[in-house]
Amino acid sequence: MGLKAGIVGLPNVGKSTLFNAVSNSAKAQASNYRFCTIEPNVGLVDVPDKRIHKLAELVKPDRIVPTQIEIVDIAGLVRGASKGEGLGNKFLANIREVDAIIHVIRCFEDENVLRDEGKINPISDKEIIDTELQLKDLESVEKKISRTEKQIRIDPKFKIELETLLICQTQLQNGKNIRELNLSKHEKIAIDDLFLLTDKPVLYVANVDEPSMHSGNQFSQTLQEAVKNENAEVIIMNNTIEAQIAEMDNPDDKQLFMEEYQMKEPALDRLIHSTYKLLNLYTYFTAGVQEVRAWTIHIGWKAPQAASVIHTDFEKGFIKAEVIGYNDYLQYGSEAACREVGKLRIEGKEYLVKDGDIMHFRFNV
Repeated sequence: MGLKAGIVGLPNVGKSTLFNAVSNSAKAQASNYRFCTIEPNVGLVDVPDKRIHKLAELVKPDRIVPTQIEIVDIAGLVRGASKGEGLGNKFLANIREVDAIIHVIRCFEDENVLRDEGKINPISDKEIIDTELQLKDLESVEKKISRTEKQIRIDPKFKIELETLLICQTQLQNGKNIRELNLSKHEKIAIDDLFLLTDKPVLYVANVDEPSMHSGNQFSQTLQEAVKNENAEVIIMNNTIEAQIAEMDNPDDKQLFMEEYQMKEPALDRLIHSTYKLLNLYTYFTAGVQEVRAWTIHIGWKAPQAASVIHTDFEKGFIKAEVIGYNDYLQYGSEAACREVGKLRIEGKEYLVKDGDIMHFRFNV
């Protein structure tokens, strides 16, 4: 599954520093001036998962293949972007392509880091970006309203679509995001082709100073209060320290560094897990002597859909799935042992895959 999360925010809030920290395949230029990032940087990020390593200890495969999310570092947005200010439409086109938004907000004071918007104000910063995305969405919705009104004259079935578009128009005109509407699956069909920016799930990153990295500060607390009704998470982290941890190749050095800062795990791990959760994703595993591999699926997928992420032929010719629960595999230590004690199940097309399942598919094409 090709899943993308886009890192956005005003200029100089720490977006590229965060990207450098999370990306294991690319390095973004992080500098103290506007529009340092022009073309979006892209990196593949391994999803941290202790389960895959525990399985590998039992199976002893030739290789381990974790699941990944594509992270895109998008140019800083400025006031007026919806009208072409700054990188304007280019930025908005880039963000339209992602599945989820990681919105970095500056929650620290530092006179050495440039800022165009005056005093530190996370709510104002959030609203600037919200407004620009809402204005762009409003433009898209109103264009479709115009088209749909013409289609109704020919075919009345477009009435329901128009009603949904008018609801969205009112929401955006009131300065609110589409994701807050909780549209039904049927209503979402009316706007699916618009890829609305404010309909995408959002994870907020409060980029704080070093003393505030564990408990936050007044700025991060203000942000958390402002978004408490958005069904969104706020991750508190110091992007610079996270980037330093990510640059360390030696696990012992990394552990000593984290102990010095009283960290149990990198905040990046929490960020990636939260992004995964935000997209309603599960992981299942395949385990054999050649490889132990993690596969990404959406929550609620049935066995044939889960098989399709390996190869489309697996779904087309699906016969059945051999399934072992993760805890059962750990308890008995091998596929053979699980089979012997009856912990290997044979599941059909209606089986809802669970997070952590170890699966083997039988198919015929």
